[in-house]
Amino acid sequence: MPRLNDPDERTTAPVGQTDGQSSPRYAGLTTFARLPRIQDVPRHDVAVVGVPFDSGVTFRPGARFGPSAIREASRLLRPYNPRLDVMPFSDQQVVDAGDLPCNPFDIAQAGKEIEEAAHALIRDGQRLVTLGGDHTIAYPLLRAMNRVHGPVALVHFDAHLDTWDTYFDAPLTHGTPFRRAAEEGLFLPGSSAHVGIRGSLYDPQDLADDAELGFTIVHCADLDTLTVREVVDRLRQRIGDAPLYVSVDIDVLDPAHAPATGTPEAGGMTSRELLGILRGFKGLDLVGADVVEVSPAYDHADITSVAAANIAYEFVSLCTKGS
Repeated sequence: MPRLNDPDERTTAPVGQTDGQSSPRYAGLTTFARLPRIQDVPRHDVAVVGVPFDSGVTFRPGARFGPSAIREASRLLRPYNPRLDVMPFSDQQVVDAGDLPCNPFDIAQAGKEIEEAAHALIRDGQRLVTLGGDHTIAYPLLRAMNRVHGPVALVHFDAHLDTWDTYFDAPLTHGTPFRRAAEEGLFLPGSSAHVGIRGSLYDPQDLADDAELGFTIVHCADLDTLTVREVVDRLRQRIGDAPLYVSVDIDVLDPAHAPATGTPEAGGMTSRELLGILRGFKGLDLVGADVVEVSPAYDHADITSVAAANIAYEFVSLCTKGS
């Protein structure tokens, strides 16, 4: 694949979406936002990639079908993002890189495959937006990021902490990725945060253990009194100028806004609140992001997939130079 620092390739104008005015949005290949495939262009600045893996779930399965559902729901995305005032598909080369290989029977092997394939897509400084898949995949993705950027600021949107040690003695599941990442120093403890945490826990010690890993928490109940702008200000102060990775478990949204997920919790964020907070990251150095845990078998009228597609769109928009 041509390198981003090849001056001849950098002068190539980006190839954007299939024109929705000439080809109906329900027609053609189902790539993310009807963007070109990675093999159809000489270079890329941002890769959108699927990871159809859900062998780490502890309740309802089905997130392996998330990437295809999110792509289908992304057909309506348009080329101009008015809230961020960017043209994310013409100001940079964005591609759909297909789905990464991942062994469905061996979590450790799948993690190695995801890490290597993700690293190949970002090794020359490109940005990565990942469609999951269950939250297990965040760990190998952070390992790939670390090989290029070193430790990153991590902002994790979720109903759950995902910093437990093991489930049934298994060290890597969708409830443990950030414990494993902390043990390897993959994120900056003083620059990282959970957002949207709510619901029951196993023990009060869960919160104490999490704090020792270096996270601060914006609980979902905090949004009862804090505005979106105040949450953004708190997070931006935490992040500073560090390279940023954002991980969104779709269950951070209330089940009314995202019913199709493996471990739903009542009392969550609205999609408007979440999108507003993400847009508040404009100007930060977003190096990668994921949206995970979409399990389309539980969806109604594609509510969850549409939310996830729009979240991914904001990520791509935030990667745009000058955003």
